[in-house]
Amino acid sequence: MKVFISGNIAQVGLKQLEENHIEITQWQEDRQISADELTEACQDQDALVSVGPNKIDSKFLNACKHLKVIALHSVGFDQVDVEEARKLSIPVGNTPGVLSGATADTAFLLMLAVSRKAFYLHKKIIKGDWQNYEPTPELGIELNGKILGVLGLGKIGLEMAKKCAGAFQMPVIYHNRSRNEDAEQEVDAKYVSFDELLEQSDVISVHTALTEETKDKFSMEAFKKMKPKSIFINTARGGIHNEKDLIQALEEKIIWGAGLDVTNPEPMKKDNPLLNMDNVAVLPHIGSATEETRDAMAKLIAENIIAGLEGEKLPYPIW
Repeated sequence: MKVFISGNIAQVGLKQLEENHIEITQWQEDRQISADELTEACQDQDALVSVGPNKIDSKFLNACKHLKVIALHSVGFDQVDVEEARKLSIPVGNTPGVLSGATADTAFLLMLAVSRKAFYLHKKIIKGDWQNYEPTPELGIELNGKILGVLGLGKIGLEMAKKCAGAFQMPVIYHNRSRNEDAEQEVDAKYVSFDELLEQSDVISVHTALTEETKDKFSMEAFKKMKPKSIFINTARGGIHNEKDLIQALEEKIIWGAGLDVTNPEPMKKDNPLLNMDNVAVLPHIGSATEETRDAMAKLIAENIIAGLEGEKLPYPIW
């Protein structure tokens, strides 16, 4: 059996595949594989490990309907045409659960960095612009006791809520499509409407999937309902916020700051105005980028591929 891997995954996953006598072919170039190249590479393969933002759309699936299994190097699957995969009986798996802590750490890091203008002030040191002590310029804001609003109180959102409640005694409110009563008990979270989330939160942290419903969910209409001193954090998907509107909301001080691990588009261009704002922190989509988490993700990927090639139900399916 053969598997094509469209990028790099942790060695532990490769070893697991090799031990199961699966022949591995990996994309070796230092760039994202194109749609046509991915289709061509999969023609003589039995399985695909999709690393990065590859579009697993109807065109690809119909051109590669011989595939026995597709494993995603992510928990999100907005790039997959799930209905078409189901129609063609191609099982698709992801990597749930194992990246919750690391991604929540990144959201927490961004929240702290934004609240103290840390990235901007660090760049001032690099530029040689560390001036004599002044008591009032470049002030941040404190987080203790501020209200955390979570959009998408699932596993990652809950980890973020626990960190904020524990470190800064932040009350937690949240909005989901349906209530998460277990999480309500664990962090004393209060379910609110989306408008109430916008109006009441001092920090909003986004942990929901990108869907037609959530695309551009945070537009100017939403930002105008937020508190002028509020912080917007997105570690989910860049498409959930409208970047042009976010820039305007920050420039016009409609909201206080923003921390992004995801942008729209990705990669972000180096002349994007968000990169030079004092109240913004941007990271290059590193939410799950720890050795421990990437090892765990690779293991889940290998388990999905092995099960799919053996004709068994995937342990971590998206359908």
